Amino acid sequence: MRRGPKILICVAAGMLCLLLGMGVGSVSIGLGDMVAIVRSRLAGAPLPGRIPSITASILWNLRMPRAIMAFLVGASLAASGAVMQSVLRNPLASSYTLGVSSGASLAAAVVILTGFELPLLRGATLVLCGFLGGLATVFLAMGLAARFDRNLENTTVILTGMVLSLFVNALLTLVTAFARQHLQQLIFWQMGSFAGQTWSNCGAMLALTAAGVLVLVRYGREMDLMTFGEEQALSAGVELKRVKLLLIALAALLTGAAVAFAGVIGFVDLISPHVVRRLFGSNHRRVIPLSALFGGSFMVLADLVARTVVSPQELAVGAVTALVGAPFFAYVYFARRRGERGA
Repeated sequence: MRRGPKILICVAAGMLCLLLGMGVGSVSIGLGDMVAIVRSRLAGAPLPGRIPSITASILWNLRMPRAIMAFLVGASLAASGAVMQSVLRNPLASSYTLGVSSGASLAAAVVILTGFELPLLRGATLVLCGFLGGLATVFLAMGLAARFDRNLENTTVILTGMVLSLFVNALLTLVTAFARQHLQQLIFWQMGSFAGQTWSNCGAMLALTAAGVLVLVRYGREMDLMTFGEEQALSAGVELKRVKLLLIALAALLTGAAVAFAGVIGFVDLISPHVVRRLFGSNHRRVIPLSALFGGSFMVLADLVARTVVSPQELAVGAVTALVGAPFFAYVYFARRRGERGA
């Protein structure tokens, strides 16, 4: 099949996933009713008598913000994963490798335990602190890597990030050990959830995701060259150190925002770029947006499973993505090892 029809099919599948995320649940809402409710909310049209007001409230206040946030978080994680795999030339790399999740989790744990609130942004304290904690960890990892290796070799960056991530995780374990009364809340946040999302959260996440993906697409050519090796990229005129720092910072920004709004959700950033490259090739001007589309769709489905499979209870989304992602991670790793031995 040609590339154009395949892209259209992927876009249609993504829209279908969003509709499923909005319509399926303890109260099923059909497409016609969804259109009527949205028209009523946006245009002030009267709500048809067949639709109870509670159904309209469920769709508009709960289901839609949740599904849209799930899509945006999945898109951000997938796009950042595609960047990290390209920049670090490692099919198993992600922003989590450099400590985004551990830094965000530690900052969130401190906020939860201390009850700290920002004076003018009380409702957004947890989100902002988690976001800043994730970014601070990545920039610290990059700063340490630059001290050890001025050229920022990929192996140095990965090892520094892993060591720092382990250290921050150890601090998080100590903090958790002294706060058993908050243990359930901390664990659930670290496994991810989209419960309680609002339209304002969706607006902030949409702005970050759209801006990040657009800038990353702008650097698609540089990522294509870096995939073939740093020497080839330098010979083609790429300012390697500056571009690498910029791309890693953007990837960390997207992942940090995702973790701050939804908690730590793994494997989406690993799975999506591999599937997209298999279907559409390795041109990053296609890989980045299509990875975002695939990751967003996958996350919406994972959240749908998380909130319906044991309803009325809810699973952590990270547990659902791990059930799919862990075998995929093993497949990628061992397939790579077999390829290296065969070579």
